[in-house]
Amino acid sequence: MLGFVPPLPQQPGRPPSAGHMIVCGDDALARRLAVELRYVYGERVTLLLPPGRDANSPETPLTQRGRAAALFGRMSAAMNRAGNGGGTAGSSGTTTGSGDTNAGVEAVRIMEAPEPSDDVLEEAGVDRAAALALVYDDDERNIRAALTARRLNPRLRLVIRLYNRKLGLHLEELLDQAAAVAMPGIDPALLDASTTVLSDADTAAPALAATAITGSSKIIQAEGLLLRAAERPPPRPGENADPGLCTLALLSSTTNDPAGAEGSDSSGDEAPQLLPDESAVAAATGRGTVVLEAVSRADPDRRATRMGGRGAPLSQVFSRRLRWSALGVAAAALALVIASVLTTEDSLLHSAYLTLLDLLGMNDPAEEGAPPARQIIQLLSGIAGLLLLPLLLAAVLEAFGTLRTASSLRRPPRGLSGHVVLLGLGKIGTRVLVRLRELDIPVVVVEEDPEARGIPLARSMHVPTVIGDVTQEGVLEAAKIRRARALLALTSIDTTNLEAALYARSVKPDLRVALRLYDDEFATAVYRTLRTAHPGALTRSRSVSHLAAPAFAGAMMGRQILGAIPVERKVMLFAALEVAGHPQLEGHTVEQAFRAGAWRVLAIDATPPADRTPDLAAIPPYNPDGDAVPPPSGLVWDLHPGYVLRATDRVVIAATRRGLAELLRRQRSVVPRQ
Repeated sequence: MLGFVPPLPQQPGRPPSAGHMIVCGDDALARRLAVELRYVYGERVTLLLPPGRDANSPETPLTQRGRAAALFGRMSAAMNRAGNGGGTAGSSGTTTGSGDTNAGVEAVRIMEAPEPSDDVLEEAGVDRAAALALVYDDDERNIRAALTARRLNPRLRLVIRLYNRKLGLHLEELLDQAAAVAMPGIDPALLDASTTVLSDADTAAPALAATAITGSSKIIQAEGLLLRAAERPPPRPGENADPGLCTLALLSSTTNDPAGAEGSDSSGDEAPQLLPDESAVAAATGRGTVVLEAVSRADPDRRATRMGGRGAPLSQVFSRRLRWSALGVAAAALALVIASVLTTEDSLLHSAYLTLLDLLGMNDPAEEGAPPARQIIQLLSGIAGLLLLPLLLAAVLEAFGTLRTASSLRRPPRGLSGHVVLLGLGKIGTRVLVRLRELDIPVVVVEEDPEARGIPLARSMHVPTVIGDVTQEGVLEAAKIRRARALLALTSIDTTNLEAALYARSVKPDLRVALRLYDDEFATAVYRTLRTAHPGALTRSRSVSHLAAPAFAGAMMGRQILGAIPVERKVMLFAALEVAGHPQLEGHTVEQAFRAGAWRVLAIDATPPADRTPDLAAIPPYNPDGDAVPPPSGLVWDLHPGYVLRATDRVVIAATRRGLAELLRRQRSVVPRQ
């Protein structure tokens, strides 16, 4: 099932040739990225991993090398199976068909080292490498290695994984400035691509959040515009599906089988069909689709809203009983003031003044000559004043209690329903929480570690949080799972996510479940089992490294990936490309440039080359509160099929992983790498 795992060459004494790519990391993203570069883009790759638990013991599946070997073996077997259908197998096991990206490319070179030090990077050939990816889970280690690599090779293209977005912007400027100082007169185009800072959490969070919402949109940003790719369920009998602006994918779900197959790259005919042509769309009646729904202007980043209001209202500071008691004392004081005005014929202001003094015990006793009504009112005011002392004491104590608990986590309220239960507040869970709150979706968080990364954010946003092990009985019930709309299991442990999903389904069989699972085959087995047990419920699984790896690989190739959206267990990429150097695009019409299952031109940047912004994903700066109107976008989306693409054009394309790899491979054959 897993395929043959071939032995991976050590090559300790063989220095890598120039132009190779180096991947340094300690988790699943590093292995996925190496697979993406080797088996999709056909690059020569050196993978630097931390050593196993015991260097003297045989390799086990628990070591980083064992995991990488298993993943490379499965990918190699899949490539060989695909190649047998479209080409002849060479002696090395790779295919020799025209579409092969791996012909003549050696296996991944794996190195082990605890830290990416100067000596280790030099042994990996960083001085001759074309690109280096630093995807350790520790931001500090990535920054330290990036500074070292920039010093060893100023022309090196760096792709850095950082969770801290603000720090990433400053680091990108610093490393680009260091490259410019080391190489005076460098081409600005090369400098723009010399350092790229990405976050796997930011890349995967929108897709993970969208899996919890039925019919939700996946959003890609380009030059201040939002591309909304909406997942449309299969139409009912007699209904016609809305095609949107264009159809991006045909899902495995059908009218008779709404759950679909949740297919991946290894699912064969059960996999979704990306970028189909018009004939395939016309023939696929009754299938679910992903369509480009709309293109609209992007507003500046919207802050995530709090649950329960921004401030602390009176109802949260003081209890209901205390508020009713204070209202009763105030009503008694008002009645005494009115009685004093009516009986003593004194002015309203003076009567209120005397009553207040009586309530506080600061007034002189009524003299013997005073009217009896005045004496009775003073006695009643004194009795009412006695009630003020316990009332004020209770108010002080409750206020102190509220201040003490303001920094504590909020419990799920009794009447909460229609919410999303989010498991895990690590890097991924925290970004997904922000995304869900930006969409104003109520969330209840379950986290085992009270010191987790996202706990302060949940506290500041007043998100109800349950601290406990999700595998223990009663934890999901405390999160109101019976009245939830969906469960998002995003812990870093696959078995924990699976156990939580199974228990949640036993409590609420029709619950929508989205799991974070690393392995495609394991995800397929889980999906089929849950589908058989609960055919009426929707189950989705996503891999963070699978979603993020294509964006990191595209950045290593020096291309700007605007975003990636999941199509079941597959990934579709949106990228910005210069037409020059791409013979599949240059000189062809938009209709001729479209290749089904590979790429599709969505938009053309009509801005003159000298005025173009390097980063299409950025929002053009403008003051929304001032008189200035937002600058018009240079992207043209309503393309005529007969428009001929010129070398000076820049286009936005939707592409599969292999389609984008073919475009970049063809360009490398036209424009030699420096």
